[in-house]
Amino acid sequence: MDLPVEEWRAHVHRRWRQLPPSAQAALRTSALREVLRHCSSLLQLEDEAFLQRLADGFSVEKDPDACLLYKEEGNKAFLRKAYRAAAGLYSKGASHARPNTQEMALCFANRSAAFFHLAQYETCLEDIGRAQRHGYPERLRPKLMLRKAECLVALGRRQEAALAVQDLEQSGAAQQAGTGAPDLQALQRRLSHLKARVREDTGPAEAPPLGAAHASEEVGPSAKNERIPGASLSVSLRSDPSRGRYLIVTEDILPGELLVKEEAFVSVLNPGETAGLRRGSEAQRDGRATPGDCHCHRCLKPVVATVPCQGCSYAKYCSQQCLQLAWERYHWAECPLGGTLLTLGVFCHVALRTVLLAGFEAVSNLVKTVQGTVSPEAASVPDGQPPGQKLNARPDPAESSPRGGASGAPIPGCDRDGSYQSSYYAVFHLLPHTEKHSPEHKFLCGLSIVALCRKLKEADWPPRAQGPSAQEAALTTERTPEPSVWAEAMLRHVLQLHCNAQGVTALQEAGSEGDLVTERRQVRLATGLFPSISLMNHSCRPNTSLSFRGSVGSVHASRLIARGQEILHCYGPHEGRMDVATRQQKLRSQYFFDCRCQACQEEAAHGAGVTPKQGGFRCPTCRAALQGLDPLGCSNGSCRAQVSRTHLLGQLGDLQQRVETAGELLRGDRTARAVQLLLACRREAEDFLTSEHVLMGEIEDRLAQAYASLGDWPKSAAHLRNSLQVVEAQHGPASVEMGHELFKLAQVLFNGFAVTEAVSVIEKAEKVLSLHYGPENEQVQELQQMKACLRELPSRPGGPTA
Repeated sequence: MDLPVEEWRAHVHRRWRQLPPSAQAALRTSALREVLRHCSSLLQLEDEAFLQRLADGFSVEKDPDACLLYKEEGNKAFLRKAYRAAAGLYSKGASHARPNTQEMALCFANRSAAFFHLAQYETCLEDIGRAQRHGYPERLRPKLMLRKAECLVALGRRQEAALAVQDLEQSGAAQQAGTGAPDLQALQRRLSHLKARVREDTGPAEAPPLGAAHASEEVGPSAKNERIPGASLSVSLRSDPSRGRYLIVTEDILPGELLVKEEAFVSVLNPGETAGLRRGSEAQRDGRATPGDCHCHRCLKPVVATVPCQGCSYAKYCSQQCLQLAWERYHWAECPLGGTLLTLGVFCHVALRTVLLAGFEAVSNLVKTVQGTVSPEAASVPDGQPPGQKLNARPDPAESSPRGGASGAPIPGCDRDGSYQSSYYAVFHLLPHTEKHSPEHKFLCGLSIVALCRKLKEADWPPRAQGPSAQEAALTTERTPEPSVWAEAMLRHVLQLHCNAQGVTALQEAGSEGDLVTERRQVRLATGLFPSISLMNHSCRPNTSLSFRGSVGSVHASRLIARGQEILHCYGPHEGRMDVATRQQKLRSQYFFDCRCQACQEEAAHGAGVTPKQGGFRCPTCRAALQGLDPLGCSNGSCRAQVSRTHLLGQLGDLQQRVETAGELLRGDRTARAVQLLLACRREAEDFLTSEHVLMGEIEDRLAQAYASLGDWPKSAAHLRNSLQVVEAQHGPASVEMGHELFKLAQVLFNGFAVTEAVSVIEKAEKVLSLHYGPENEQVQELQQMKACLRELPSRPGGPTA
């Protein structure tokens, strides 16, 4: 996903092994310019041909056959009244249709019908407009206009509805010739009924359906921080040789307070499983929605009615405005290279988009400053730079200011005044750690960037101005960087991403349409660069939570942070999910440092192999906890039992496979068989796992899911309470994991009308989730709606609280 596809990596690995030792040694250099020079000389025509074959294997072009197939599948789903699934299939069809064709117009029109039945009337109207703009057949226009009028009535826009009905009546006679008699009679009956509704001037207008209005946006920090954009006034930037740049708080911070809210400088949607994009694969015709089908490829916001790119079938947007902005800023260059970018991976894609967003002059100035071919003073603000992308002047090394680091030297990425900007200047100064990457990895990245740049050159990129005067042509040539300049910038960004890439996550619902209890899981939606958020150092026991709404990241305090303490974020390895040895290995291999956070020091002091938060194994004789390395011994002093770790891990692996099989049965609607298997798994787990073991919690959670699908709310609630005990032991009572599990229990109690306990659990879940995500979070708002409904009902002690 982040790196190139496996076939390209394997090809480059073979090429690496064929290189003479002198060529391999040359790539030990930390000078990016030299890495690129060597890779450029080593890239052969055979390599480019192989890359092209891989790129050709991805299906990103418009495919009329795929459009027809998805439209037909959408029609089948529509007839089954699976309207949400139908809308998704029509969206896939539209992405393969060419613009201004009947095929695209029909996909939008059919999608509008699905949204009409989902009571999403505003979205339905938008699709009706799209269908008309793309050439919807005149003979079918009455049906579409009638749907438009019905939407306007439902939205309470009666004057517009009356005009739509009048327009329909005036054009009806001209359309009757193309309408069959039964269809015409049905149309006339609907029109008569609609006219009667339009005449009804009394009574309040109907409110828009739930979900039609946009959710309120979370406000940023209450006061503007002039030094760190997007940060609260209580956040300050520091630097020292041992920790690099880092953030501290200048006053006590309470749990839930917003510390930083920042929009990504650049982000690229992750393609997910690329097999679905492979030409000729069965997955290519899979109608299931992926994150790329239901999120805007520019702003990353959730979208139910995507607007497809007019040139490729891959990029989709939430609106015509986002489509236009994406095209003007970067997609004009990316669109013809879709297959190549999917082959080379997200990091290469992010690197290309970064330099496109920054602009040629900004890139050229900074790269040449690093090369020493341009003085630091020459890094001035380019004309016409978009707002928020100001190129700050390089700090004066002679200036000594308390705004700098511990030695008084300016902090990298800050301007003369000590302000750190979310700009390309800040992005450029994120550390690439060139000297710490292996020579083979630099060869892979360098060869990929050189190959990508040659593809760009074939496409005549950077573009030449059309018909300029001699003076304008000279200025354009002067401001357009040489290929080696923007290649060096892209290689720098690829290496930066190894340590500085931020995974943008979103909650994704799992399960079938219409499920009463929704299972949500965090999925990695995109990869981005956030200059300010990147300043936070890692801890395996962080004091913050990071959440996203589209491409905007928000950092909230997850616990009390005392004045002067550092703001800490978890890079992935968390004490609740991994033992100290695993965490240290992952952090060392990806981020090039040995973690010395409080959690790691405490676990090291207790001894290797001790991981109480993850749960452990039971003694087969007395059921006390086992301890030690291998063999494990009983913690009960009067018991001398010993068990091989290899035996226990094998037993655990077998059990995990059976639990996963039960999950597949649940997804296949074979619930009764899944329950039997899960109960057997729980009996076996109780014999050798402690009650707080992570697998015990997973079994309880799946049992709760199974009983909820059967409508047995008391049993579902009982198993969720057991799961909550495991989650609390692993992650703590105020963890985000606890919030998600409480949310599920709240749904079960709500559906079982256990009013008293449901309200109590809802309030707990609301408090925990608000702490991590803020009050505008979708789950928090859903909890508030459930609580409002329950408070109107009488308490029923016979519910699942028993």
